[in-house]
Amino acid sequence: MLTLGIESSCDETSVAVVKDKFFIRSNIIASQEIHSSFGGVVPELASRAHIKTFPSVLAKSLEKANVSPKQLDLVAVSSEPGLIGSLSVGIHFAQGFADALKKPLIGVNHVEAHIYSAFMSHPDKVTFPALGVVISGAHTALFLVESPTSFKLIGKTRDDAIGETFDKVACILGLPYPGGPAIEKLSTEGDPLAYTFSEGKVPGFEFSFSGLKTAVMYAAKGNNANKKTPNKPMSEQQLKDLAASFQRTVFSSLIKKIPLAAHRWHCKSILLGGGVCNNKYFQNLLNSLMSIPVFFPLKDLCSDNAAMIASLGEALYSNSENQRHMLLRPCTRSSWPQLTA
Repeated sequence: MLTLGIESSCDETSVAVVKDKFFIRSNIIASQEIHSSFGGVVPELASRAHIKTFPSVLAKSLEKANVSPKQLDLVAVSSEPGLIGSLSVGIHFAQGFADALKKPLIGVNHVEAHIYSAFMSHPDKVTFPALGVVISGAHTALFLVESPTSFKLIGKTRDDAIGETFDKVACILGLPYPGGPAIEKLSTEGDPLAYTFSEGKVPGFEFSFSGLKTAVMYAAKGNNANKKTPNKPMSEQQLKDLAASFQRTVFSSLIKKIPLAAHRWHCKSILLGGGVCNNKYFQNLLNSLMSIPVFFPLKDLCSDNAAMIASLGEALYSNSENQRHMLLRPCTRSSWPQLTA
């Protein structure tokens, strides 16, 4: 079975062709450089860029996969959650493409696909139930994953996502966007204990990162400062120490709550998803703490991509009782079954 995946939930325009759920024939990703000067994604600019980019990305993906549109069996599109304008561009593009070819269409939850990307990277090794951990620019959440297509929400962030926090702290420190890679690189030569920051104190399996962001701002600019206040004079080593101390603290609540959640719901493995998964400090720390297998996605599947949309889309479609008609599976964040601790 050949599935075309379409992803446009934020600022990556991606089209992929996946065969039989796990064999990636192509996975073309076009990143939008226009947002770097703003220190974050501008929704209107992202939507316009998707409109311009989709036709060429589709053509490249089909060419690399050596597949014609008529050979496709299914179209899967990221339907929620994400930036409304960006999602709309992708959904309408997918609907038009599928309708013209008379192919079935299925909507895929973008966050669930991030977790599924770890499973599709290691399909023969993952055992269920698993703990799903999404750490990305827009999401920080824990899920009970009872099967490759069953997700129940355990807890999520109350404010900023962890990736968003990295971006905002990078802006405070004068580092480029996206902030994650820049902070991680700077932290390698810093002292993670040089600055004392407190992690967000929230009950259960929820998270909070906005207070940490403010604490870093005060450390860089002085007490009672705001984002327009210039930074205090700081040596290169102090900057490295500040980045390392922030990185240690931002992961601390995750490192504490992931093992507790895995034990509470008797999980046999852990599935990670999202761009922050690429952080080597976090990978090493989590692997050293866990007694059950931890599975990270392949590097190309950590960030937003259409291959994970296509793969999960095919898995959902194969479970559908009605495959003869066009499907668009509505799925919102509020529709996840909420577990209680």
